[in-house]
Amino acid sequence: MEGAADPLSRKIIHIDMDAFFASVEQRDNPALRGLPVAVGGSSRRGVVAAASYEARAFGVRSAMPSVTAQRRCPDLVFVKPRFDVYQSVSRQIRDIFAKHTDQIEPLSLDEAYLDVTANKQAIASATHIAEMIRADIRRETGLTASAGVSYNKFIAKLASDQNKPDGLCVIRPEQGPGFVAALPVKRFHGVGPRTAEKMAALGIVTGADLAARSEKWLLQHFGSWGSYLHGAARGIDNRPVRADRIRKSIGGERTYGEDIWTEDGLRAALEHVADIVWERVERAEGQGRTVTLKARFADFHTITRARTLPQPVSGRAMFGEIGQALIDQILPLHNGVRLLGLTLSGLSRAGDEDAQDERQPELPFA
Repeated sequence: MEGAADPLSRKIIHIDMDAFFASVEQRDNPALRGLPVAVGGSSRRGVVAAASYEARAFGVRSAMPSVTAQRRCPDLVFVKPRFDVYQSVSRQIRDIFAKHTDQIEPLSLDEAYLDVTANKQAIASATHIAEMIRADIRRETGLTASAGVSYNKFIAKLASDQNKPDGLCVIRPEQGPGFVAALPVKRFHGVGPRTAEKMAALGIVTGADLAARSEKWLLQHFGSWGSYLHGAARGIDNRPVRADRIRKSIGGERTYGEDIWTEDGLRAALEHVADIVWERVERAEGQGRTVTLKARFADFHTITRARTLPQPVSGRAMFGEIGQALIDQILPLHNGVRLLGLTLSGLSRAGDEDAQDERQPELPFA
């Protein structure tokens, strides 16, 4: 079909680095190659940030408690994360993308969407561009990436996971609906374990099951997300690749080796978290009006407290003051605090009060 307005004419690539953090560690330390590696803390409070494919073979996954990971894989090697290195490599990869297009929408340090419909080198084949990018990444960083090539973001992301690691998958417009129909819905981006369980209870296991439901039915059971699901199940996703996408929130949290029981200890810990988060806010050149405190206690009970201002938070001092005021709401402590986090949300870029985030809505995972 012809015409840039036709969504089937778009050429979208989703690039996803293979076991990114763990692969960087194996690249930089040859002694780790071929071994099951977990990036994260090995203490009883530690969490796996990333796992090598050797570790994944034992069922080790990111966000898994380290004690569970070690139980599944007794020979697991833990490596402390080096986020400055990962960020540096991510910038290298972003520079490779920029050789082909400025329409780049990063999702994290290790994955991004690219719209190459109109690209800088006037290459007609998106598949060829994806092959060039993967080759450049391997040559310049020593790492491998998987790529999905399709006519929309939803299917491109599914495709990039299809032949991992170090794989390429191309889904053309005429193949899209059939490709989606055959997949389990738990593979769909945004469908977490709890949502997958809800869908299974409703008789929805595959994309075909989802496509058999009416939009009205999906809206009744999944709220506003139902319209998106209705289209996705048919291979339809008209979301553009947004190079200027604004994050909804910026935050950070820390899990402590020993529970915090005192008010002074809690307030000092909050200041440290606030420093980390505000540095990220400044780097993103963002501004927001809502500050949220997250506290998880020794019994794993988690609470949040939030305050929204009529105007954006003006600086680090105000951010910290609001965080301390939210601390007041959880005092006195009746249990030790094992995790503390702060988030600034309702974000826009400085000077752009009308900026909005148009990311795909996601169902809550908690």
